[in-house]
Amino acid sequence: MPATPAPSPSTASTPGRDSETSASELRRRQPGRARPTAPPAEAPAVPRRSGVALVASLLGFTVITIDVSAVNIALPAIRDSLSGGMAGLQWVVDAYTLMFAALMLSAGALADRTGARRAYAWGVALFTLASLGCALAPGIGVLVGARVAQGAAAAVVMPASLALIRQAYEDPRARARAIALWTVGGSVAMAAGPVLGGLLTDSAGWRAVFLLNLPVGAVILGLLVRVPRSPRRPAALDGGGQLTAVLALAGLAFAVIEGGHLGWTSGPVLAAAAIALASGCAFRVVEARHRQPMVPPGMLTDRRVAVPLAVGFAVNAAFYGGIFLLGLYYQQLRGMSAIAAGLMFVPMSAVVTATNLVSPRLAERIGRRPVIVTGQLVFTGAMLAMLPLAAHTPVWLVLVLLLPLSVGGALAVPALTALLMDAVPQQRAGTASGLLNSLRQTGGALAVALFGSALASPGGGFSLPGMRIGLLTVAALLLATAALSRLLLPRG
Repeated sequence: MPATPAPSPSTASTPGRDSETSASELRRRQPGRARPTAPPAEAPAVPRRSGVALVASLLGFTVITIDVSAVNIALPAIRDSLSGGMAGLQWVVDAYTLMFAALMLSAGALADRTGARRAYAWGVALFTLASLGCALAPGIGVLVGARVAQGAAAAVVMPASLALIRQAYEDPRARARAIALWTVGGSVAMAAGPVLGGLLTDSAGWRAVFLLNLPVGAVILGLLVRVPRSPRRPAALDGGGQLTAVLALAGLAFAVIEGGHLGWTSGPVLAAAAIALASGCAFRVVEARHRQPMVPPGMLTDRRVAVPLAVGFAVNAAFYGGIFLLGLYYQQLRGMSAIAAGLMFVPMSAVVTATNLVSPRLAERIGRRPVIVTGQLVFTGAMLAMLPLAAHTPVWLVLVLLLPLSVGGALAVPALTALLMDAVPQQRAGTASGLLNSLRQTGGALAVALFGSALASPGGGFSLPGMRIGLLTVAALLLATAALSRLLLPRG
């Protein structure tokens, strides 16, 4: 397999003047041959290889995304099987997303340094093995540990999958369409995950949610054999920055999750908050002094990079927080079964799919900035629309109120992802992708921590006032990032 990306189809099928002269001489010397055989044989290989790379990337992105939302529906069954309370359930979700977020900073550089295909294969293999560990977990502690390994693997899969697409498609328009499909896969997986999680949990038990990842991982590894070897690019692995990032996020998550259970002024919570603050300051110092930091300071000064990062954080906070909240609302407050709760997400899945298909075309027609701003405003409406939810709210009204939740992220994410990929050079594609998805996962993890702490009532039930506090907090965040997008992003 070649060590560099294959030429584009137009280059492969349009030879230059020297090639035309050589072909004419060949025809004169061999009159029995109407045309040379080499160029036509080589030309079709490029789109085939690009298509295989896209399918492999899409499958990996889909499976690591389904794992998040499907597990949310399985949480009550996990609690009944392994115990752990609300804090245990929060850690089952956040152990995955925190490692996902923190390690993705280095994972982007790893994709650049070792080559996207190799990093992607490593990540998929580890994710598959960790999924088996989750399925076999005998207790909540082992499950949380296996989720940590899953999150670490997913951190490698995410940026490497996008970098694999970036190298497979040289043409900007073709690349934008491929990125849109990649984003569609992730958004649909996030929306469809609860349906799949409910079906598997009710029919085969919560462990089946993790066992499903095994055959998918095997298919991805088989496809990668047909993908050309990726080029390696210089990208330093910043151990100090990575360590301080992990400590900062872990400390912050512990403080938010346990603050709602142990008390905000308890010793462990205050210590975790202090560790998070100190580690965050240390991260900034380490990155400023490192010769090749994993987060290049110059990248963050570009508003086409900084604003999408902030938007990604807010959008994922709304979506992850909303999925977590609704899974518990349906089952704990309304008493639905896992499969019934999952089926409540079917209309949402359909709307997400349709919106993702429309979003790239809409961005091309009216510009990316209006699409990104509108998506955030719709998401803000989704948070406010869920405020009236109660135990006896009619089901049809619940479904109507959730429509904005289906549209907001699906509208904004394709446009902001494409904007970010165009704003950075090709050699920084893995780093930029890792940074974007790190911020997105951090937003999701902190939203789950916030909602989980707010939802837990003193008696262990579902707290409606706490739900409303969380919804208003996320709505305020979305309004702030929408204003930043309107003021700082270019329209085109």
